[in-house]
Amino acid sequence: MNKTPVQTDLGATARRVLEIEARSISELIPRIGDDFARACELCLNCRGRVVVTGMGKSGHVAGKLAATLASTGTPAFFVHPAEASHGDLGMITRDDVVIALSNSGETAEIVTLLPLLKRLGVSLITLTGSLTSTLAEAAEVTLDLSVSEEACPLNLAPTASTSAALAMGDALAVALLEARGFTQEDFALSHPGGALGRKLLLRVADLMHAGDEIPCVGPDTGLSAGLLEMTSKGLGMTAICGDHGELLGIFTDGDLRRTLDNGIDVRTAAMADVMTVGGKTATPDMLAAEAVHLLEHNKINALLVVDKANKLVGALNVHDLFRAGVM
Repeated sequence: MNKTPVQTDLGATARRVLEIEARSISELIPRIGDDFARACELCLNCRGRVVVTGMGKSGHVAGKLAATLASTGTPAFFVHPAEASHGDLGMITRDDVVIALSNSGETAEIVTLLPLLKRLGVSLITLTGSLTSTLAEAAEVTLDLSVSEEACPLNLAPTASTSAALAMGDALAVALLEARGFTQEDFALSHPGGALGRKLLLRVADLMHAGDEIPCVGPDTGLSAGLLEMTSKGLGMTAICGDHGELLGIFTDGDLRRTLDNGIDVRTAAMADVMTVGGKTATPDMLAAEAVHLLEHNKINALLVVDKANKLVGALNVHDLFRAGVM
């Protein structure tokens, strides 16, 4: 289908916007230097919290920056500058560091706070597009976010400038993350309700079937009885254990198919004759994500769980992992 002139014009506009915003971010790269390092040092040495503030579109970016910092190991929160001058300034203590975002550097609501921040002795980091602005001159560290043009054809609506601010904020947050040695496990602790949290916090012990729910028979048990155990426990397999609970092997639906293909008599065979010796196992303290990897890598559907002495303590299958949202 041929594109209409309107569709062509819209596509050209979109490409122009993306090119301008991409360029505004690329222009930040050579500006990363001593000022950026100093901003990181102030945040790393902060004994309190990093307070992020901004007005209008910069305020939305500031809120996102505060959330990103808080979720990546730097305690932070957002304060609305207009509310700060009406009581919320009490949220800021002498031990905090303030990051203020303002493209013009002259945002009245933030400039009003400067004498009060100075009186508290709070370190101020400014992300601004004007290095000669009131905010830049008052800051201990200024990060240059100036852009050659906005993506808005009127050169008015904050577009390229907010993209630059967002990118610089992410650069700051990630640099701090790495400096703190922040790990995946640390990230998961602040995201317990998300998919990543489930993958990184859940252990096999949290999901496995235990006690009477574990399908288990002895090596001398008849195959027919073993099949009844598999059916009653509903995990698509059964463990074969010795007299002291040590794991000897596993028998799965796949083993049953191979048994029938080999012409073995189900009525007379013992589990020791048809089981897979040993088999792939997990440990209770193993991450559920590791169990997923074991299943996928070995193309199997279930795992037995053993302790350090190789004694059977649990069992789980793909359905348990699906229900937990790990797969």
